[in-house]
Amino acid sequence: MRLDGKVAIVSGGGTGIGAATARRFAAEGANVVVTGRRPEPIEAVATEIGGRAVAGDTADDAHVGAAVAAAREAFGGLDVVVASAGLGFFGAVGDLDDQGWRRTLDVNVTGAFRLVRAALPSLTERAGGSIVLVSSTAALVSGTENAAYVTSKTAMMGLVRSLAVDYGPLGIRANALCPGWVVTTLGDSSVEDLVEKRGITREDAYRLVTKHTPLRRPATAEEIASCCLFLASDESSIVTGTALIADGGGMAVDVNGLAWTEPP
Repeated sequence: MRLDGKVAIVSGGGTGIGAATARRFAAEGANVVVTGRRPEPIEAVATEIGGRAVAGDTADDAHVGAAVAAAREAFGGLDVVVASAGLGFFGAVGDLDDQGWRRTLDVNVTGAFRLVRAALPSLTERAGGSIVLVSSTAALVSGTENAAYVTSKTAMMGLVRSLAVDYGPLGIRANALCPGWVVTTLGDSSVEDLVEKRGITREDAYRLVTKHTPLRRPATAEEIASCCLFLASDESSIVTGTALIADGGGMAVDVNGLAWTEPP
């Protein structure tokens, strides 16, 4: 098992990518602390995998401290941190209010920062460890009316590079994972506008948003969890300060050439 005896914290672990990652880590031998804002789903996941649930907001210093303390008290230390908690308020810069902007950055960037900062002393005690920040292909390209989310996910890439440079000499690795479209509750809400405007099913909407990606489909949460596993495990022991793009090949497509493939 690839994480046998390891201890991990997974934020945003009640649903979607976070829940799939917590389950995959446990199946690979890890003891997992699952965090999230809603107690019920994280407790359900933690009970299922024999882990621990710590409810709270990742942007809250007291909460992330409690999560690290739970890992140490229940399992004796900490080896892996996956910052998967995330949200986004839609809007172009001219339409976005301060509250939506601030909340998106607080959870996606400051939340990841605070969780990692709280975890670093424990990771250092183990003389190593792996940090995985779940960013997005939105860190590399921008859709419309998505200013806060795009900015927050881009900032996570800078945080990863800084962590890799500063803590690599202590044996700590830090990487970003950049999924494209993933079938999750967040993905469902993102395509809902297409469902309503075009009168199509959710499955049709996912097909539409991925029609130009080479694999022609969105990812499952379990596929992204496998990518998290790779970055968390010793299989990626020389990989740090970079991003793994998991988008079905979307970033490989030259958008300028799509005019030659579209019907007249």
